[in-house]
Parts: sequence; C-alpha cells; structure tokens
Amino acid sequence: MKKAWGHFRTITKHRHKVIANCFRAGIFWQGLRHDLSKYSPTEFIPGAKYYQGGKRSPNESERETYGYSRAWLHHKGRNRHHFEFWTDYNPKTKKLEAVKMPKRFVVEMFCDRVAASKIYMKENYNDASPLGYFEKSKKTRFINQETSDEIEFLLTKLSKDGEKATFAYIKDLIKNDKPIIQ
Repeated sequence: MKKAWGHFRTITKHRHKVIANCFRAGIFWQGLRHDLSKYSPTEFIPGAKYYQGGKRSPNESERETYGYSRAWLHHKGRNRHHFEFWTDYNPKTKKLEAVKMPKRFVVEMFCDRVAASKIYMKENYNDASPLGYFEKSKKTRFINQETSDEIEFLLTKLSKDGEKATFAYIKDLIKNDKPIIQ
C-alpha cells in the first residue's frame, strides 16, 4: 500500500506541474487531459508494483523484469505528447516511419519533459537538465527529424533563456499560430 500511495503522489505531483506548464504555454485544456491513462489499472498497478521512491520511472524496473514495459506500451499508445506515439507504416516504403508531431503535442512534450526533470531531479534540477536528458539518448531515438529539431530548439531555448522567456515564446507561437522554429 505504501508503494501505491507513493506512486499516486508522484504521478499526481508530476501531472499538476505539467498542467501548470501547459497553462503557461497557452494549452491549458490539453494540460488538464495530460497523462490521465496513468490512473488506469493497466498503468497504475505496474507503476505501484515497480515504484522506486520517485527516483526513476517504474517502467524501467518493469523492463528489467520482463524485457518490456506493458504499462509504457499502453501509455505511449494513448498519449500523443510522446513522440513514440507518432510512428506509422508507410505504404510507399513498406517501413515503419516516425511521423512529424503537430505543434501542440510538441509543446505538451516540452511541458512534460520540464515537469519530469523537476520531479526526478528534485534540488539538482536546472534549466539545462531537460536538454541534457534529451541529448543523452539522441542517437538511439526513433523520432521524426523535424519533431526532434523542434523539441531540441525549445529545450535549448530553456537552457539559454530560462523558463519565463521560453514559456512567453511558446505562448506567443501558440496564440499567433507561428512555427516553433522561426
């Protein structure tokens, strides 16, 4: 029961940070729907079972046990702010390809990454942390190149200009329907 309560508190704290970030970015209603699938039995039960005190994602421990995470497969298939959602079979090439994400989901992914970095890194967080996490797995990531460039642009802006300036930039591009990279 202790692990379940800890997991519930961690995912709820994370979700509330994402909602606040989405509000700052101008996508409030999208933020309200963020990660609701984490409360479903398919994701919550393994999350509680493999909860590690909020130090890292329970999905990592589930992967170590089974070779994959059923909770993650469920999660990424229902949440469009994950680039892993955006893959599809191309009938011309007959291959699975990464698809470009719509801007509003790239922005939600940014809000999610900032919140997750703060939750997991706690007092060690700084504005360069989300970019560092992104860069760490850049070579092995299966993501559309334009999408990768857009999220990296926003994370780099955060690292250089800080939260206030980056969220103001994002809110303006959402409000005025501008491209992420101008």
